[in-house]
Amino acid sequence: MPGRIPERFIDDLLARIDIVDVIQERVTLKKAGRDWSARCPFHDERSASFTVSPAKQFYHCFGCGAHGSAIRFLMDYDRLEFPDAIEELAARAGVKVEYEGGGRPVQREDASDLYTLLDAAARFYHQQLANNSAARDYVASRGLSAEMVERFTIGFAPEQWDGLKSALGSNAQRLALLDKAGMLASGDRGNKYDRFRNRIMFPILDRRGRTIAFGGRVLGKDDGPKYLNSPETPLFHKGRELFGLWQVRDAHQKIPRLLVVEGYMDVVALHQFGLTQAVATLGTATTSDHAEILFRNAADVFFCFDGDRAGKQAAWRAVESVLPRMRDGRQAWFLFIPDGEDPDTLIRKEGIDGFEQRLRQATPLSEFFFAETGKDVNLASIDGKARLAERARPLIAQIPDGAFRDLMYAELERLSGARTVIPASTSTPAQAGTRPAQRSLVRSAITLLVQNPALASELQPPWTFSELRLAGVPLLVELIGLCRDRPSLSTGSLLEHFAGREESAALNKLAQADLLVDAESGRSEFLGAIEQLDVQTSQQRLDDLIARQLAGTLSDAERDELRQLMANKPAHKRR
Repeated sequence: MPGRIPERFIDDLLARIDIVDVIQERVTLKKAGRDWSARCPFHDERSASFTVSPAKQFYHCFGCGAHGSAIRFLMDYDRLEFPDAIEELAARAGVKVEYEGGGRPVQREDASDLYTLLDAAARFYHQQLANNSAARDYVASRGLSAEMVERFTIGFAPEQWDGLKSALGSNAQRLALLDKAGMLASGDRGNKYDRFRNRIMFPILDRRGRTIAFGGRVLGKDDGPKYLNSPETPLFHKGRELFGLWQVRDAHQKIPRLLVVEGYMDVVALHQFGLTQAVATLGTATTSDHAEILFRNAADVFFCFDGDRAGKQAAWRAVESVLPRMRDGRQAWFLFIPDGEDPDTLIRKEGIDGFEQRLRQATPLSEFFFAETGKDVNLASIDGKARLAERARPLIAQIPDGAFRDLMYAELERLSGARTVIPASTSTPAQAGTRPAQRSLVRSAITLLVQNPALASELQPPWTFSELRLAGVPLLVELIGLCRDRPSLSTGSLLEHFAGREESAALNKLAQADLLVDAESGRSEFLGAIEQLDVQTSQQRLDDLIARQLAGTLSDAERDELRQLMANKPAHKRR
């Protein structure tokens, strides 16, 4: 496919790169035997459960499950798209990325141009604010300090149909980029004009501090919607971005908590008064992506919403998004703002001490959850208790295994009186006195191969065991073929190949399993497992032929094969 990066190039690139060097530039690693360890950069934790293996060239967190190669780390940590992560690693290795068909896809070629153009738009709006007295007066009336105006690069879109268009759209190509970046709108006749006019402008930044979109707050009272955001673009997806997160990360080496509010002005005001952990969703409900980003940055999240019906609905949508991510150690609270107030006006009225006092009195997620699921329910009646259990059980089931989920079930049982059978944990260790399940031959072979892909070179086709009717055999055959075709595969690059496939999670677990064998013992165990699988295949064939003989459907050739097998002389070459 034109523009696709060949897998062999990716394998060679990962072979050139040391994942320890890549991660160590962003996370402080400590030597831990053969591996390196750290506190996980993707979730808050008190002890180190994040490991990096130089031998396998992959990382894994035993706390949140994050794992992958150097490519996946850059995608998750620096929030890069796959081609951008490849480009960054290639630049590090001093090589040029190869693209099938001779070049990078057109849609990727203009990504850097879009970033550059949007940064230029932010500077244009910022300069316009300095030049417009009415806009400056409005900003001053809202009590925004000069420091905050600079920190958030707040600007002003002039009341012109072509202010930005004339300033940056110097040719057809740049006009097309402005349109692609969501900065232009179309008239009835298809003519293009500035999307943002007569608005205070708030640049929306990505994790690397690059401008990807804008939010505009109307200056007058009758000039359209109060807030207007950029539309979805190749760079901007509002359900995945949080306004102010870059400023929060810039202000804190370790973010103690995050406060989620609804407006741009709220974020800036809270930062100005010293609450530099405030972010805002972009005119949309809290999404699952938002929840994941929030908890990857801080273990404690406060949602600050209006206390009216709409605010309660927004809070409930946040609950639905965060429940599947409430691993042990994470906490969420809900602060409901009094009628007629918002975080901006409230902190100006009560100061940081008053706002902190409200945060200390915020409603825990568990309390809000049962208040909402028990709303309009008569808990004094059996019917009411049954209704509560019916509403709450499927939601609690979404919570990851752990103490929080168990306690939520216990509270539901206390409120409803209905006994709850807690689903079996998929990660609970074996009970004392029980023997751990013995690994199957197929599982052992796959585990050894994932951890040492070079073992595949020990086998020569054809592989008799490929005919064996056992779970996992097709995957083992695919792995052997993949590792033989791509000899430079490391564990990390092999996992990258399976990213997005249903086998990915299982292969990752096998990749970090402790085999307790050295390289030579591992080789012998792998070859022994393959030999035993071949023996099982011969037995399977023998059973099939005997069944056909009893049914009277055996051919002459099959009868000869049966005699050979009965004499323990396999008809097929084993290795």
